Amino acid sequence: MYYNAPLLYEQAYSITINNAEAPLYYFFDYDERSYSINMEFQHFHQFYEVHILLDGKASHIIEGDYYALQPYDIVFLRPALLHKTEYPVGAPRKRLIINFAIPADTPCLGGMLRQALAPFDAEVPIYRLGDAERASAFGYLNDIFTLGKQPRTPLTELAIHSKFVEFLCAVAQACPRNTYVPQEFDDSITHKIYSITSYIHSNYAQELSLDYISKKFFISPYYLSHQFKSVTGFTLINYIQMTRVRNAQQLLLYTDMKIADITAHCGFTSFSQFNRVFNKFCHTSPSQFRLNGSAGITPANNYIQLPAESREA
Repeated sequence: MYYNAPLLYEQAYSITINNAEAPLYYFFDYDERSYSINMEFQHFHQFYEVHILLDGKASHIIEGDYYALQPYDIVFLRPALLHKTEYPVGAPRKRLIINFAIPADTPCLGGMLRQALAPFDAEVPIYRLGDAERASAFGYLNDIFTLGKQPRTPLTELAIHSKFVEFLCAVAQACPRNTYVPQEFDDSITHKIYSITSYIHSNYAQELSLDYISKKFFISPYYLSHQFKSVTGFTLINYIQMTRVRNAQQLLLYTDMKIADITAHCGFTSFSQFNRVFNKFCHTSPSQFRLNGSAGITPANNYIQLPAESREA
C-alpha cells in the first residue's frame, strides 16, 4: 500500500543497483524505524547517504552535533562522516534512506557532479525546502519509486541513475533558500553537553580529560560527569575513547597510514593504550581489524556496532 504523502512510500520496499563496493551504487530503502533499534554510537560508511523522515519526529547526531528533524527534512551525509539517527519512544517512524556512490572523476562530467554533491559538504547538511522546491525534488524520487517496480534492465537502471542525479541537482539549486535552522535546546545543560560532544569530535587528537573539559566549558567535573552520562548515555571518557576508535577505524580501512601514526593521529598516548582501547570496543586488534575489517561491514548495515559494555558507568 502506498503512503499518502508527497513522497511515495511502501513499507519494506527497496531498490538496489550494484553493491556497496561498486563505483556506481544505489540502495533505496523504504521502511520504518523505531526507538528499539537506535544505534548506540555514531557510525560511518564509505558511500554517500540521504535520509528523509516521512512522519513524526526524529533527530540526527552528526560528528557530535544534535539536529532535530521534522517530516521531509533531507539529511545529506558524505562518506566517512560519523552520524546516527535517533527515533523517539512510540510508534515507528517512516523514512527513506538512500545509500549511493557516484564516481565524481567521470571524464567531462566530474566538475558537474562535484557541484551536484556540494551540499554534502555544508556545515549543516540538512535541507528544509519550500513546498514548490520540495515537490520538484521529490518528483524525481517518485519517478525512481515507479521505475523500481518495472522489470530490471540496463535502461531502467540508467533511468534511475539519471533521475537521482536530477534530484541532487534540484536540491543543490535550492540550497540558497534552505530554511532549516538547528533547534535551540530548552535547557542550557543539554546545549552545553552537545557543545562538548561537538568539541570532542573536532579535537579528539588532542589530550582530553574530564578536568580539561570541565575547565574549558566552566562546569564542575562532578556535574559534567553526571550530566554527560544522563544526556548521551556514555561516560565522558568512554565517549572520547569511542570517538578516537571510530576515527582510527576509518584510517585503518581507507588509508595506508602506519598503525603507529594512527595511534598518535587519533590522540592515543601509546600503541599499548591504542591496542587496549581498540580491543575493548572492537574485540579485535587494530592490525586484525585492518586485515578483516571490510569483511565485517555488510551492505545491510555498513557500520561496526560497538559492544554494550561501552556504556559502563
